[in-house]
Formats: sequence, C-alpha cells, structure tokens
Amino acid sequence: MSVSVSIPSASLRRDREEETYSNPRAYSGAGKRELTAEIDGERCSSSRTAPRNYRSFMSTIKCFGVDLSPDNIAVAMVYFVQGVLGLSKLAVNFYLKDDLHLDPAETAVISGFSALPWLIKPLYGFISDSFPLFGYRRRSYLVLSGLLGALSWSLMATFVDSKYDAAFCILLGSLSVAFSDVVVDSMVVERARGESQITSGSLQSLCWGSSAFGGIVSAYFSGSLVNAYGVRFVFGVTALLPLITSAVSVLVKEQPILGTVKGYGLFPVGTSFLESSIQNMIQLWGAVRQPNVFLPTLFLFVWQATPHSESAMFFFTTNKLGFTPEFLGRVKLVTSIASLLGVGLYNGFLKNVPLRKIFLVTTIIGSALGMTQIFLVTGLNRQFGVSDEWFSIGDSLIITVLAQASFMPVLVLAARLCPQGMEATLFATLMSVSNAGSVIGGLLGAGLTQLFGVTRKNFDNLALLIVLCNISSLFPLPLLGLLPSDSPDATTKGNVDIEQTKSN
Repeated sequence: MSVSVSIPSASLRRDREEETYSNPRAYSGAGKRELTAEIDGERCSSSRTAPRNYRSFMSTIKCFGVDLSPDNIAVAMVYFVQGVLGLSKLAVNFYLKDDLHLDPAETAVISGFSALPWLIKPLYGFISDSFPLFGYRRRSYLVLSGLLGALSWSLMATFVDSKYDAAFCILLGSLSVAFSDVVVDSMVVERARGESQITSGSLQSLCWGSSAFGGIVSAYFSGSLVNAYGVRFVFGVTALLPLITSAVSVLVKEQPILGTVKGYGLFPVGTSFLESSIQNMIQLWGAVRQPNVFLPTLFLFVWQATPHSESAMFFFTTNKLGFTPEFLGRVKLVTSIASLLGVGLYNGFLKNVPLRKIFLVTTIIGSALGMTQIFLVTGLNRQFGVSDEWFSIGDSLIITVLAQASFMPVLVLAARLCPQGMEATLFATLMSVSNAGSVIGGLLGAGLTQLFGVTRKNFDNLALLIVLCNISSLFPLPLLGLLPSDSPDATTKGNVDIEQTKSN
C-alpha cells in the first residue's frame, strides 16, 4: 500500500503531521546554558543543574549526536509514544470500513476531522506558555495530555458504536497527541534556538528517530492483534500507551514558577497575566508577518495542501486485492523502518543541502514514484512477475524514505525561526499551517474520490484519481522562490531579525 509523499505531522508526521502534523508534525542538550523565565520580576531557572560527575557521564552517551540527559530522554519518550500510538491506526481503518460500513470518502472526511486539533496548536502553545498549572508549564500539561489520550481510547474500546462517537473519540485522542507535541516542541526549540542547522538537524533527528522507532515497535503487532483479537482489544491496549507520556513528565527538568504570590494554583491570576497574554499575541503577530517567516510558511502550506488518494487505496487493497490486517501490519512495519531510514538519510547527507534543492528533487521524484500505484491498480505488476504484496512493500518503502527526508528540513527551519520567550506558540503556529495544508489536501482527496465515483466496491476510476493527485503534487514547485536561498548556516540571520522585532 503506497504512502503519500505529503506527510501529516505526527503520524504523521508524522502527520505526523500532524499533523501534524506534525507533525509533521528532535533536539539535544545543545542549549547547555540555562534558560530563564521572568515572572513578576523574579527569574526562575528552567532547569536544575545536575551534578558535575553525572553530567560528564551522560555526555559520553549520545544518540544522533545528542546527549542522553534525563530531559532529552523525556523528550525522546514523548515522541516514541507518538510513534507507538500507530498501533491503533489499522484498527481504526478496519473499524470504520467493516464495523461501521463507511465508504472511502466518508473515511477520509473522518480522518480530516480528527486532524482538527492540529490546526489550533498555537492555542496550546499559548496556554502552555501562559498558564502554568500548579507552577509548571511543561510537566503538568504532559500529565494531562496522557490522561486525555487514555480516556479517548478507553471509550473506543468500550462504548463507541457509531461514526459520530468514533469521530469524537478519535478527535480527543488527536487532541491529546497534539497538545503533548506542542509542549515537547517548546522544550526542543529552547535547545535548538541559535544553533547551526547541523546541530538543529541532530536534535530533529533524535525526536523523529524516536517516533519512527515507536512506529517500528507497534507496526507488526497492529495487524496481527487485529487479526487475533479484534479492533476493540487493540483500542484497549492503545489506551495504556498515553500514560507513558504522563509518567516521563517527572524527568523534565523544570522548577516551579513562583511570582509575588507563593505559587500558582490551577491558573494564574491578576492583571499581569492579561498584560503578558496581550504582549505574547503582539510578539506572535510581529514574528509571523516577517517575510523570512511568512513566505516559507506560505510555501509549506501549499506544499501540504495537494490532494491524495490514501483512503481510496486502503479500500482497494483490502476489498479488491484481499490484503489482510496482518499483511498490512507488515507493510506498516516496512514504512516505519523506512521513516527511520529517511531520518538517517537527512541526518547523514542532506543537512547542508539548501532547502530549495531538497524540495525540488524530492517532489519531482516523489510524484514520479507515486504513479507506480497505477501498476498495482491495473495489475501490470503481475505481468512483470511481481506479486501485489511484494510490489506494495517495495513501493511503500521507497516513497516513505523520500517523504521523511523531504519533511525534515521543514522542522529544522521552523524551529530556528522561533524567538526566545514564545517558543511553543510560534513553532506551533508554523506547524499548524502545515497541518492545515494536510487537512485541506485530505478533504480535496475525499472530494475527488467522491467525484470519480470510487466507492468500497467500485474502483473503475481509481487510476485516474491517482494520476491527478500525483500531478497536483508538482503545483507548489513554482513557489520554491519563497524558501531561503542562502546557505544552511546563514539562516541564523533570520533569528536576529525576529529578536530585533520582538525588542522593538
């Protein structure tokens, strides 16, 4: 089963992605200097200083070139949970198709609806930056996100019996992942700010590598568990996974934020909070309207907003070709490994390549490779002696590697554009734009699926749908001029411009 070149952030990343995306939608202890937050005239360290011997020991243990400190381990584990939550994806698809008897277009609409929480990620960033729960801006929200995710999948495992209930619970699960993604992104951006693209790329590689590893862990079992125990059992197992996010929050190095009052309870009070909120919104608008932020973000939106035929292909491979959940789990295992290979490809060879060149080459190659789905739909692969199963595995492997490698520079660019003091809010804004493009692309794909009359039993026009979707992926190429044209390390100038705007 082929994979779209456009990655939503999370599951995406993702699409995620993402959201995702984002998710569409990875960072290190590069920021070893202490970061501080000023609240009511008092400065509070955002991290405790570990004993010298312990820091020295941990600095010898690295992954993707990143120190495995407890803080970085917590970040990696949150991304790991995002990847391992893919355990439920096949179960959801089969539940919507077989239990609720939905058509491909309806399934695509529900998938798009479930991505809505990824479109308002700036709100979560604003809440995390401005509303410290019980004195914590990061830990507390990681705990709540994990509990919300556990609740949503518990409901899917027990009470859900209609497409509306399913859409609502999937929406809650997506909200849980999106909120935790914003919180952990803010921690990552604090470490990536001011660093070179090479260092930032290593940070991104750690996070997305952790997510890909989580996907590998869950991939094979996602199909075999559906075969052996059914979708409800898989939903029940999935309900336990978000609790890992709540558990690892204790590893986050964050001191309670104290103001003139002894400490904040559930929410901060006073006019100082309102003034701070207004100032944050002014800073956000001042940063977003800068050409070096707005123009690349516009390209990212258009790049993600092209239609895809993923839902139609799922129905074709299961209803027409007879792919079982266990086999699709194996395909998902291959794509998870491919995603990790894509991270390694970027980390090893593409960190110094200009963004324009990466997008140009990967988009053209991805569009050409996407056309190979026509072989599977028409049966031409069998005429060349290649079975449907092997063709699907090879096709998914190549396209996923390419897609992940092309999405990594987007995350690096977004992280390095964020000014100090509003990391979660601005990074979430940039990723929300990407996720909005993914949602629009999915809805366009659903509309085209309906227009061409592709249903759970009729696949006569599926080849035409595939051709149109892959040609449309080339439409953003004339906008490549919106991306930075300078060398990778020169992008630090953009950070200086935003910081100057914030000061003014």
